[in-house]
Amino acid sequence: MFISVSSKAESLVELSKPLNIDPEQTSVSGVSSGAFMAVQLQIIYSQNIMGAGVIAGGPYRCAAGKYLARWLDFTGMYTMLSVCTHTTPALWKRSANPDVDFSVRETKRLAQAGLIDDPTYLARQKVWMFSGAKDPLVPTQVMDSLNAYYQSFMPAENIAYIKNPNASHGMITDSYGGACKLALPPFINDCDLDAAGALLQQIYGSLHTKTEAKSTNLHTFDQQAFFDPKDPSISMHRNAHIYIPTACKNGARCKLHIALHGCSQTEDLIGDMFYTQAGYNAWAESNNLIVLYPQTKVWLGASFTADAQRNFQACWDWWGYSGEHYADKQGKQIRALGQMMNALVN
Repeated sequence: MFISVSSKAESLVELSKPLNIDPEQTSVSGVSSGAFMAVQLQIIYSQNIMGAGVIAGGPYRCAAGKYLARWLDFTGMYTMLSVCTHTTPALWKRSANPDVDFSVRETKRLAQAGLIDDPTYLARQKVWMFSGAKDPLVPTQVMDSLNAYYQSFMPAENIAYIKNPNASHGMITDSYGGACKLALPPFINDCDLDAAGALLQQIYGSLHTKTEAKSTNLHTFDQQAFFDPKDPSISMHRNAHIYIPTACKNGARCKLHIALHGCSQTEDLIGDMFYTQAGYNAWAESNNLIVLYPQTKVWLGASFTADAQRNFQACWDWWGYSGEHYADKQGKQIRALGQMMNALVN
């Protein structure tokens, strides 16, 4: 059952005025394209992010890698479809694992150019990773590559990596959603594991037991204030959502977590299921944790554009449909997310 949320879009700036958020306590997580985007956000703003939760994602700048078999693919999306994920048709046999060394080099190159934060800040971050052995879209070997990438910048003991033999592709919960082995919409799967709680405790340490979330603490705001709505390539929704616990509304010192949905999980496609049922809000209420839920939308593009310049499934941009700077501070979606963080923390 959906929890009712006010249809009136508020202002995030106004919502933020009574809040007292610790600037050292911001983290991010995501599933699928949201996981790739969570990695991008934590790398680009590593000075301001303390940790990340990644469910079915891959290494930073994975889709920009060059592989020998790409000449067989006229769409220009071989790497994204066949190396970083397995979303390609069966005739394209996957021929390579993500190039971790490339991702590491790109991280250092972009940092030297001032387009992302210095990766030395990653050494203090905590990361929680999850891979399902039955995931047909982002298989475990891609997550293994992400694990190797992380270990180039942070101690191995800062990483918790869970491999579940029964899980498929989706947000993992302890009691809500479809069967654990399925990779079907809405991509929220009951695997008897509270991924939201596990990743938050990896990042923040021991937390108070979760409690019942309050529907009155979930707000809809107009996220168009943070990007140009006349530019359709940003592929971001008019609305976004934020859960503000009662204690935070009353001025308590609070933390900020950004939760990014995956492809086909935007509100236009699954209603409020992700931002009410993914499991974050119950932990947020009892732990002074504000949860920001940005939203994407489908972008069909023009008939003459290449497939890479469209977003049929409302994915976050981790391969470049919004422009060449999608994975640095000049990226359209990254700028919007950064401005939302600043509006809340500052």
